[in-house]
Amino acid sequence: MADKTVFDITIIGGGIVGAASMYQLQKKYPKLNLLLIEKEEHLAAHQTGNNSGVIHSGLYYKPGSKKAINCVKGRKALVKFSQEYGVDHEVCGKVVVATDESELPHLEKIFKTGLENEIEGIEKITGDQVREIEPECASIAGIRVPVTGIIDYRGATEKMAELTLAINPKSQIKLAEEVLGVDQSSEIGLVKTNKASYQSKHFVFCGGLQSDRLAKKDGVETETQIVGFRGDYYELEDHALHKVKHLIYPTPNPAFPFLGVHFTRMVDGNVECGPNAVFTFKREGYGKTDFDLKDTTDALTFSGTWKLFAKHWRFGLDEYKRAFSKRLFLNRLNRLIPSLTMEDIRPGRSGVRAMALGPDGEMIEDFEIEYSGNSIHVLNAPSPAATACLAIGEDITEIAEKRFNLKA
Repeated sequence: MADKTVFDITIIGGGIVGAASMYQLQKKYPKLNLLLIEKEEHLAAHQTGNNSGVIHSGLYYKPGSKKAINCVKGRKALVKFSQEYGVDHEVCGKVVVATDESELPHLEKIFKTGLENEIEGIEKITGDQVREIEPECASIAGIRVPVTGIIDYRGATEKMAELTLAINPKSQIKLAEEVLGVDQSSEIGLVKTNKASYQSKHFVFCGGLQSDRLAKKDGVETETQIVGFRGDYYELEDHALHKVKHLIYPTPNPAFPFLGVHFTRMVDGNVECGPNAVFTFKREGYGKTDFDLKDTTDALTFSGTWKLFAKHWRFGLDEYKRAFSKRLFLNRLNRLIPSLTMEDIRPGRSGVRAMALGPDGEMIEDFEIEYSGNSIHVLNAPSPAATACLAIGEDITEIAEKRFNLKA
């Protein structure tokens, strides 16, 4: 079935970056007829809906990078949006703590980065001051970050979609439709899904875990490939919820490309512990034994994957052991909260992170947005992309204005 409507812009991908891009475009250009296509039955089905639910401050990111600029800008916009439209959230603050003398130099470096990124209200605190905020936390020093928050990212995504359709009822959102291909050989492009075909003048791809494949379907050459890493969480049992008041993060190991396991109080009152980070044999696989032949083949025939493994094999082995051992996971959590016991934690959910790798095995650190012909591609939008979504949506709107010659 072919829809005869000619859309001005089609957004492919219904995570929070896709929804925010649609919202920002529609808000600035209310007369544009927009289409968003999402292959799952609901929005925010993958990275957005399975992340830790944190509104990040911008503390860790290289000053002047797109991540740093958009995280700070996007955080402020997201909090304002949530206040205005009733999205469940709380700016509760967090502490980043050092539990060993060897971590103090890196903690100091993080603090200086935070100052350069103009994170409001951050302060160095002593171990005793950490315990005033988090009485159960073992720490010799820390950083208090008052602007970090928690949020319902699924709710935020759905609200952005709802507001977009309220601005222009002619715009549409199609769920449970997977994009099979895009044909831009004519002046008006054609996107084919498993259910229908749609005509569109322009395209914005926000494919997350599938961003590299969608780029190839659109004829964009990129050396970058997405490799999935699953993160498993535990949750505190009800009787142990009092042991975490806000958010507690370790001082991250600069040699390892993840932040490390941390404690996050969620908007529903639960407390999550994690995540670890293990290579996943299925890009959208949330179970420990999930497997997809194409995903695995693509990852293991890519030189960058093996170079990453070679560089971080010790960390990777430790992470895998913890994925299958509650005791080892608890041992890591005990570095921050020594009083936690096996009875205090239960297995929780999992999420998958899209790590964009170059053929040299190096992570693509910053947000990456490319354009080609009548398309804009968000090729890399890792954390803190959810926090930064409204700022990324603004960037995409600005690129679209120039590339697509948009008229109000």
